[in-house]
Amino acid sequence: MLIKSNQIIRWIELANAQIDRQKEYLTQLDQAIGDGDHGINMTRGFKEIINKIHQTAYDDVGKLLQDIGMVLVSKVGGASGPLFGTAFMKAGQVLKGKQEITISELGQAFQESVSGIKLRGRSQMGDKTMLDVWEPVTQYIQQNGNTINFQELAFYAREQAENTKGLEAKKGRASFLGKRSIGHLDPGAVSSCILFETLCSILIEGNVTEDVKRGIS
Repeated sequence: MLIKSNQIIRWIELANAQIDRQKEYLTQLDQAIGDGDHGINMTRGFKEIINKIHQTAYDDVGKLLQDIGMVLVSKVGGASGPLFGTAFMKAGQVLKGKQEITISELGQAFQESVSGIKLRGRSQMGDKTMLDVWEPVTQYIQQNGNTINFQELAFYAREQAENTKGLEAKKGRASFLGKRSIGHLDPGAVSSCILFETLCSILIEGNVTEDVKRGIS
C-alpha cells in the first residue's frame, strides 16, 4: 500500500484526539516517576500541530513530518519535545520530496527516528523510555513489510509500552528513583504507543479503502 500526506494528517488528527482524551492518564503516569506534566505538554504540542497543518497545503510527506517535528520541538516542554520532535524531523528528512511512500520507506524513515532518539536522549533499549516502543515497533515494520497485519502491530506496540513497567529507569528524572521506578509505566512509551496505535488505525482504514477500489469484499 501507499501512504500519502492526507493519511498522515488524519493520523495526527486522531493522535491529537487520543492524547487529549488520555491527557490526565499520561499526567498521572508522569507524576509517579517524572515531572508530572507529560500529558499537558503533549496535548499542547499536538494542538499546535493541528493548527499548523490545517493552515498549510501538503503534497510532500517529508515536509509534513518535518513541520510536525519542528512544532513539537518548539511547543512541547521538558525532554518530550526535543525527543518526539527529533523522531518526526529525522523521518521527514528521509522522505523529503515524496508525495507517497511505501511501508518499506516508512520503516526506513522510522529507523532514522530511532537513531535520532538514541543520539538526542543518549538512551538505548531497556532504559525505560519512549525508545522501548519506537525501536521494536520499527523493527517489526522492517521485518514484515507489506505483509504487516496492522491490528497485530497495534497490539505489539501496546505490549512494548506495558513492558516498561518492569524496567528500572536509566534516563531522565525517573532515573533518580532507581529501583523504585520499577512497577510504573513510562509516560513517553505510553504516548508513543498512542501514536503507533492511531497510525495503525489509519493504515487499516487505508487497506479497506484499497480493497473496495479493487472490488474485493
